[in-house]
Amino acid sequence: MWSSPWTRYGAVLGFSLGGFFDGILLHQILQWHHLLSLVPGLTDLRAQVLWDGYFHALMYVIAIIGLWGLWRAHRSVEGGQGRPLFSALLVGFGLWHVADAVLSHWLLGIHRIKLDSEYRLLWDLIWFVAFGLVPLMAGWALARGDGAGPARLQHSALVMLLLTFATAGAGAWALRPPPDQPFTAVVFRPDYGPEQIFAALSSLDARLVWSDPMMSVIVVDVPPERRWSLYRHGALLVSGSGVPAGCFAWSTV
Repeated sequence: MWSSPWTRYGAVLGFSLGGFFDGILLHQILQWHHLLSLVPGLTDLRAQVLWDGYFHALMYVIAIIGLWGLWRAHRSVEGGQGRPLFSALLVGFGLWHVADAVLSHWLLGIHRIKLDSEYRLLWDLIWFVAFGLVPLMAGWALARGDGAGPARLQHSALVMLLLTFATAGAGAWALRPPPDQPFTAVVFRPDYGPEQIFAALSSLDARLVWSDPMMSVIVVDVPPERRWSLYRHGALLVSGSGVPAGCFAWSTV
């Protein structure tokens, strides 16, 4: 199975997609945990979000490696045909969740699937089986089965394009602001004090709605078209503004 670059790099891409699925669904949409939720002394939400960002950046690097390898395989295969990728993607997706459960949940203990549950181990096991073992075994069986799936992929250039969009779309999903949300959450630089934050809000005619005691995270009422301007006033992350400026702003920490 692993003699073909299609399956090797397909598994690499599947591994990154498993990481995106975990981070986007559990860290951002459901907010059941962050990457380092159980690390002692790391209680600052800015630091938690920062490490989630590093995690997603790593998944992008792994995805790029997978796509690069698949593109090379496409260029080198005679006739533009390659071996099917679906089984390899399933194997890689399952491997991510198996590795995450064993390392992050049980050996290192840096987070669990559902931190606010009384049955943390049960949630860990459900996730381990549903998104780890099941895809892993299904992909392995599909790869070894005779006639279980298509022998070859036609139009591999189109497949590569679809895989690229799927990988980029996984990260872009996290950029969608909540529907009908009139307020904006903002995280400022750690060296910004209340005076600087209030000065920034005043310059943009933004109204403070809520703040945590340390003012590390605030919620403001600001017109959507002015959200980007917050980055020029020391913001590291602004909800609903899109990722590029926020990602670059994290490098100033």
